[in-house]
Amino acid sequence: MAQPVVVRRKFTVDEYHRLPQAGILREDDRVELIEGEIVEVSPIGARHAGTVKRLLDRLIPLQVARKAVLGVQDPIRLGEHSEPQPDIVLLRPRADFYTSAHPGPQDVLLVVEVAETSADYDRQVKLPVYARAGIPEVWLVDLAQEHVELYRTPSPDGYREVRVLPRGERVAPAAFPDLELPTEDLLG
Repeated sequence: MAQPVVVRRKFTVDEYHRLPQAGILREDDRVELIEGEIVEVSPIGARHAGTVKRLLDRLIPLQVARKAVLGVQDPIRLGEHSEPQPDIVLLRPRADFYTSAHPGPQDVLLVVEVAETSADYDRQVKLPVYARAGIPEVWLVDLAQEHVELYRTPSPDGYREVRVLPRGERVAPAAFPDLELPTEDLLG
């Protein structure tokens, strides 16, 4: 018996943005656009939310000094078919604070994904999208495994530099090497 051919229709970012106006999505729906597909995002638990808050506390000096703009679960446009919403994004400063358009890959200094149950999805789906878009650095804070994964040097095939940092190590954004953070600060 022949297998049916399933044709998937990819949404563009512009079409995705029109879905709430058409009543198909609500503004507060927990979804993001990944390679043309609308993907439901897991609910955020207390440990995840607290970790994001702790990371913001450690990164806020960059924003206060106007060296970077911090985004929290805000969209970044990675091309015609992807607009993920990472937990934290460190952006190049811009006078309009990105009110005229969502940031693109050229604006991103660092993406941080916090994962309690979604680490495999982040590694297998989101990280390749970030790498293909040229996002220079991603931190995956894996709460279940209690380590931080550092990804740098993006390529079309993924990140060329990958390091796993357990508790007791230190990590700094490549854009701000003087801002060293103990992995305990990221993991809690």
